[in-house]
Amino acid sequence: MNRASAIGEWHRALKALGSAEVLLREEYEADAVSRAYYAIMHAAKAALFVHDVATTSHVGTKRMFGLHLVRPNRIEPEWSGHLAEGSDERLAADYDVHTVFSIQEAERECTRARAFLDRVRHYLIESGLAEEELSAET
Repeated sequence: MNRASAIGEWHRALKALGSAEVLLREEYEADAVSRAYYAIMHAAKAALFVHDVATTSHVGTKRMFGLHLVRPNRIEPEWSGHLAEGSDERLAADYDVHTVFSIQEAERECTRARAFLDRVRHYLIESGLAEEELSAET
């Protein structure tokens, strides 16, 4: 396990989720959608570091998540769908000027991110990380 990288990615995931929630409250829907995806992506990378798997791209993270976590039944397949769907939404939010997100859609993405982080948090703890290591940085 690459403990330091797993913890570092986990804390990035928490900060991205916090940012998404602030952006949602301020009604910056597209930006909230984008940051919610980054929360998911960083959490996925944290889970991969449990197995010493490092990725350098979004596509690589999705692929390795499936290969190292879903295929061996370490994490349920639906969580891979969260990663893929969040990625699609993030691309639209960041690059498609014709896509407009409603507050409800942005809330849905933040909810998806919170659920993903909750699942990954349990996985990290099951894998030997301590609650204290995963708590929000002060």
